[in-house]
Amino acid sequence: MTETYRDAYRPEHERVADLLPRMSLEEKVAQLSSIWAYEVLANGGFDEQRAAHVLSDGIGQVTRIAGATNLPPRGVAQFANALQRYLITRTRLGIPAIVHEESCSGFMARGATCFPQAIGLASTWDRHLIQRIAEVIRTQIRAAGGHQALAPLLDVTRDPRWGRVEETFGEDPQLVAELGIAYIKGLQGEDGARGVLATGKHFVGYGASEGGMNWAPAHLPERELREVYMYPFEAAIKEARLAAIMPGYHELDGVPCHWSSELLQRTLRERWGFDGIVVSDYFAVNQLFEYHRVAQSKVDAAVFAVQAGVDVELPSRDVYGGPLLEAVRAGRIRMEEIDALVTRILLAKFRLGLFEHPYVDVEQIEMVFDNAEQRALAREAARKSLVLLKNEDDLLPLRKDLRVAVIGPNADSTRNLVGDYAYPCHIESLVEMRRQANVFDTPLPEDVEAVEQFVPMRSILSAMRERLGADRIVYAEGCDILGQRADFEAATDAARRADVAVVVVGDRAGVTDECTTGEARDRATLGLLGHQEALVRAVVETGTPTVVVVVSGRPLALPWIAQHVPGVLMAWLPGEEGADAVADVLFGDAVPGGKLPISMPRSVGQLPVYYRHKPSGGRSHWKGNYVDELTTPLYPFGHGLSYTKFVYTDLAIAPEEIEVHGTVQISCVIENAGRYPGDEVVQLYIRDGEASVTRPVKELKGFARVSLAPGERARVTFRLSAHQLAFYDRDLRFVVEPGTIQVLVGSSSEDIRLTGAFRIHGSIADVEREKVFSTPVTITRLD
Repeated sequence: MTETYRDAYRPEHERVADLLPRMSLEEKVAQLSSIWAYEVLANGGFDEQRAAHVLSDGIGQVTRIAGATNLPPRGVAQFANALQRYLITRTRLGIPAIVHEESCSGFMARGATCFPQAIGLASTWDRHLIQRIAEVIRTQIRAAGGHQALAPLLDVTRDPRWGRVEETFGEDPQLVAELGIAYIKGLQGEDGARGVLATGKHFVGYGASEGGMNWAPAHLPERELREVYMYPFEAAIKEARLAAIMPGYHELDGVPCHWSSELLQRTLRERWGFDGIVVSDYFAVNQLFEYHRVAQSKVDAAVFAVQAGVDVELPSRDVYGGPLLEAVRAGRIRMEEIDALVTRILLAKFRLGLFEHPYVDVEQIEMVFDNAEQRALAREAARKSLVLLKNEDDLLPLRKDLRVAVIGPNADSTRNLVGDYAYPCHIESLVEMRRQANVFDTPLPEDVEAVEQFVPMRSILSAMRERLGADRIVYAEGCDILGQRADFEAATDAARRADVAVVVVGDRAGVTDECTTGEARDRATLGLLGHQEALVRAVVETGTPTVVVVVSGRPLALPWIAQHVPGVLMAWLPGEEGADAVADVLFGDAVPGGKLPISMPRSVGQLPVYYRHKPSGGRSHWKGNYVDELTTPLYPFGHGLSYTKFVYTDLAIAPEEIEVHGTVQISCVIENAGRYPGDEVVQLYIRDGEASVTRPVKELKGFARVSLAPGERARVTFRLSAHQLAFYDRDLRFVVEPGTIQVLVGSSSEDIRLTGAFRIHGSIADVEREKVFSTPVTITRLD
């Protein structure tokens, strides 16, 4: 008779209840850990002899078959099938593994579509676009035999010194929450058996680190922690059924997140009802011993992490191996505690349909890897991500009959168009780890080499040559990123020979020492590195009209450029189609419509500078500005120009008075009054000036990206629940209070076009169990 756990028609909990008692302690502990794919890789494929040493008791997860090997898509699928076949046929209970991968800017794999890095996606302010991108990622990961993606980052960050800003959706909890929900829905899909587990990270406050340094403590008071930094995670769990959580490397008030029962038990599971799995960040369980030093041994670390509620140790078996077995055998961890973790892992596997469908179709995989439709989506995303910061005297778009000097260290680079979690960046990191004596003490592949051209790409220089013809382009590198070489004479000569100069500057994203943005690539300054600003100055001094294109994962402090350069375009890290998207916008084949998801500072000394500050923040009382600097950002949150002009009219608020559980409709008419078709992001802010605790001067509560032809009009209507205006009061109750709410609608947090108000009446209401996170919006075409 078939065992109950193998019967697909039985409820998942019954299947777990049947399987769990059959498992030995060693088999249970094996489900709580992972192995790197290359630990069972030899000669380009799965190696059963190696597997016999590490998979005899099964395994919970496998780390990055695609992202940590040099295998092409077909090879990844073959490897995944061979590994699952081994687990199903050669281990006692036949439990398949969850394969996890990275997907911050697309599936991190050879041949997979590389979309703009997350900060660029946030600049689109387009939920539907982000969900479509996540659906492509889901399709590609599942086709390659993967089941979990370690994304999205739900970190709110206000400090551009932090290298991982590029992986985030920016500074505002509402924007992060709504874009994160869209990503999660696209990744997980409607059918769990065909979906990919999304992993919200890094829980919580990781993007608010001391000094902008990776892994550093976050100093966050409880109210701010809940209202700002926890908000996107809670929204993702309650509105998108987020399947997995990854705690941060850092500590909060002396407690590392991987040892925090307050976070992982009382908040996640008891207050929010989270029923997914908690996976460790890479090496973070061992960090309780070797980095944070709250554990005196790896056995202690195992006890602390299990009791806090960390279900799986990633990326490879370490603390949740021998040390965990020792802790159980010594009676420091009860079997019931192990069973609770294993139950959640098995439930995830049953929900994914792994027992019924452990294998993938190798013959079909290449059809869903970077096909024409997916590349078109990458092009659309890159176009929509571009933010036009300045366009003095309508210098842009450029005419196609001009002679153009293309200058700068990022002008002829494809590598520097991608973010730190693109495939070549992590292969580079594995090579560096091997070269630098492997600081994480983990097995490394023997035959891996960096693969820069992992998908077909071209540079901005190549894209511009394609538009104008090589004879109309004059190129000079000018300098490199870090200041190791410079040739200003060639650059200024190129500028003098042209009608206009396009200078492409910025950063190189990644995690290796030569990278300037990305994980562990934190900055103490925020200007252009090396000789890049001097290069821009030299080109401007030639008198040739100049456009600066910034390719970077973080907002940079560029006050001289903002003052002296007539055209400035923020390209972020635009991915595989980024070069053509930049050329599209420069020459008017596309109209820019992106908006900043994070404020751009004037100098590092302003930090933190963000729009959602308190009344007592954002200025130096009583004088206002610093002695040596303004307190306002160089470019504010939500800023972004267009080639066309948008007019806002007819603000309507109905009703003008609601009760504490009511809903108000806020609408306005937007018209494209210019010559170009274009997109505008209509932004709804509120201000609560009558609360019992201090509230921000503005809070984003809704947004809509609207496409309009010249002369076209549309009414944009937001449906705002009073519960979205709740906050934590002096007793940390989540309440709606009566009072007047100011309404501000505009094109950025500072460019407010329409204002009004409505009033909430009634008694104070505790709405902790009735939270509303998203603002529905409708767009009605007029005329």
